[in-house]
Amino acid sequence: MKSSRGYLSNDQVARLARACGPDADVIILLAYTGLRWGEMAGLKTARIDLDRRRIDVAEAVSDPRGRVIWGTPKSHERRSVPFPDFLSDSLRARCEGKHPDDLVFMAPDGGVLRSGNFRNRRFNSALASIQAADPEFPKVTPHDLRHTAASLAVSVGANVKAVQRMLGHSSAAMTLDVYADLFDDDLDAVAVALNGSVPFSNVFKMCSLDEDEAVSEPERGHKKRPLPSVS
Repeated sequence: MKSSRGYLSNDQVARLARACGPDADVIILLAYTGLRWGEMAGLKTARIDLDRRRIDVAEAVSDPRGRVIWGTPKSHERRSVPFPDFLSDSLRARCEGKHPDDLVFMAPDGGVLRSGNFRNRRFNSALASIQAADPEFPKVTPHDLRHTAASLAVSVGANVKAVQRMLGHSSAAMTLDVYADLFDDDLDAVAVALNGSVPFSNVFKMCSLDEDEAVSEPERGHKKRPLPSVS
């Protein structure tokens, strides 16, 4: 099943990140953790555990009609999201010298990093420059990086419950509904794994045996032992 979503590959994430210059780590974080924009923009330094490589997602920020509003994540549930080790250095640099309640990612003026401003200032021009050189590059938005995170997680073997917990969905059923196309691809992997688990020549050999041969086959080469006497 083909999806209309712009899932990016690892190489494509790297290209987009490079094109975003100083904000490369914003792209990489979104693409490898699945955080929503508001969860990333509202992330405070105290919420990052660099030793365990975990992000405590407990609040989020939005800016409807230009007004900054703080609240809980979309599901209203706090969650712990793992991040790959290659993000550790950039997150450490972002947190260095900051107060625990300071924002990790900030706008150039020091305020909340707003999605609309980021797209106009950095993201749209970066994407346009890539697509000018490569028209096949998917047309994506910052939110599509959340879908990319799901796709990359599934590609390395994450099951539906792991993806659900990472993204903060209310149930595994919701994750399956949203990303059915990703798990459909796993069906091919199941067939390949099954094919490699049992030599097919043995399967056909077993199928060719009639009932008597199937019963007697395990007994070949073994003498029948007498039953013990009962005193």
